Amino acid sequence: MREIQFREALREAMVEEMRRDEKVFLMGEEVAEYNGAYKVSQGMLDEFGPERVIDTPIAELGFGGIGVGAAMNGLRPIVEFMTFNFSLVAIDQIINGSAKIMSMSGGQYSNPIVFRGPTGNAGMLSSQHSQNFENWFANTSGLKVVVPSNPYDAKGLLKSAIRDDDPVIFMESELMYGDKGQVPEEEYLIPIGKADIKREGNDVTIVSFGKFMKVALQAADELAQKGISAEVIDLRSVRPIDYATIINSVKKTNRCVVVEEAWPLAAISSELTYNIQRNAFDYLDAPVIRVNSLDLPLPYAPTLIEVILPNVKRTLQAVDAVMYKK
Repeated sequence: MREIQFREALREAMVEEMRRDEKVFLMGEEVAEYNGAYKVSQGMLDEFGPERVIDTPIAELGFGGIGVGAAMNGLRPIVEFMTFNFSLVAIDQIINGSAKIMSMSGGQYSNPIVFRGPTGNAGMLSSQHSQNFENWFANTSGLKVVVPSNPYDAKGLLKSAIRDDDPVIFMESELMYGDKGQVPEEEYLIPIGKADIKREGNDVTIVSFGKFMKVALQAADELAQKGISAEVIDLRSVRPIDYATIINSVKKTNRCVVVEEAWPLAAISSELTYNIQRNAFDYLDAPVIRVNSLDLPLPYAPTLIEVILPNVKRTLQAVDAVMYKK
């Protein structure tokens, strides 16, 4: 094991898969000559050359469609969006193309493609660059949606995504690229669709994913100082969702709080709440509480950002509520 950055874990995953399979290639804005907007693809052009690490114009609709067509013809593209806010330009290619090719062709074509890049807020970037689209893409049959929270998971999940025969939306965070974590030297894969219990507990279940796992884990640390044992679950993927791990945890703790960055309407947390009450109703001692961003476009001012986003304080208040503590 060694400690590496989140961006390095992603790079290792791509490099290892490109060495293993010559059909894998990377394309996107500034991925080659500039070494990636966030230096995720640093050095990859030197190793693989311009035919497999391809700089594109600022034209997501165009290079998104090229990626979908390449995957239909037997290649395995990794398409990087500088931010998933820009994926809206290519969303027709993803949802009306990539996600439906398998079913519309009667299984004659698969679409083994990974669309990856940062999601959610990255500080003071205002509303057009700070949105969460995990629930948008997760609502589309035919797609898989992965949102890792640490370098170890990021590498193992990205390798699995590149090898998957279905299209995978792989969502990262600009605020996590510099995060460090322990990653093995040897090869490993993490299956898509399997949640991970990051911390075991008995009194309340806290579910989250992506960078807001930091909020969930920090809240669990503070709860422990008060004698409350929180079990913290990292979804890791939001399509498919590992409901069994969540339900089993709730059956043990009898209480649940879901922390998610997205807006509250039709969020992943909405779906989790429904499935928990549907499958673990008799075990609940309190209604499930969600902690989402406020239903507003994210502003520029840092003081307002702090108010709108989920945080440790709001998570602790939610835990107090499900435990009937004043």
